[in-house]
Amino acid sequence: MVDQKRPGGELASRPLHFIWLCDCSGSMGVDGKIQSLNNAIREAIPEMRETASENPNARVLMRAIKFSSGAQWHISQPTPVEEFKWEDLSAGGVTDMGKAFKLLAEQLKIPPMEERALPPVLVLVSDGQPSDDYGSGLLRLEELPWGQKAVRLAIAIGEDADHEVLEKFMGRYAAEVGPLQANNPGELKNFVRWVSTEVVKSASSPPSEGFEEAGDKVRLTGNVPIPLPPGTEEEGPGSPDDVW
Repeated sequence: MVDQKRPGGELASRPLHFIWLCDCSGSMGVDGKIQSLNNAIREAIPEMRETASENPNARVLMRAIKFSSGAQWHISQPTPVEEFKWEDLSAGGVTDMGKAFKLLAEQLKIPPMEERALPPVLVLVSDGQPSDDYGSGLLRLEELPWGQKAVRLAIAIGEDADHEVLEKFMGRYAAEVGPLQANNPGELKNFVRWVSTEVVKSASSPPSEGFEEAGDKVRLTGNVPIPLPPGTEEEGPGSPDDVW
């Protein structure tokens, strides 16, 4: 019988929770932004599965929160990436980002979060400014150990996205990476692919303590080192008019 405390036992199935926080406010319905987000996430899933399969020490579990007038779980159950299917989002309403943070914080408590999980990956996608008290929601998130340890990244869709708010959500990652600015569908697709593969790869095998700056890795004190984000040279399909 395998000792569950030894490598190959419990370590072989440490969960890595990946959670999307998706802005579904009315402005996301303009210029096809919400559908571009749906397409980008759906197309990234096969590559994400391949990345997850390369690390047997991690079990990637997917979920998603949507927020507009209020916030709710879009996909509520932690779903193994091998079984994960994206359900299309639709747009309408305001931008209750703070409610999304509070909803997320409830799931980062122990329990339901496992004590021996890997640092969760939290990806916020937004094209505007919060319409509620996002600060109190963010504070609740940052008070939790798993909120502090999480890899918190943000994708800004279009020039109207509030970078200051996104940087506050990102915390220590803001100085090293900054919000990823997507100004067209191709750029959004590239960034979604990056967080779904390269970031997951790094988060699924974090260092036990400290690390050195090397190659394309960036140094983040006491946290998961992640690759540098991609450039936007590959803009993908779309006309010059496809700019948000």
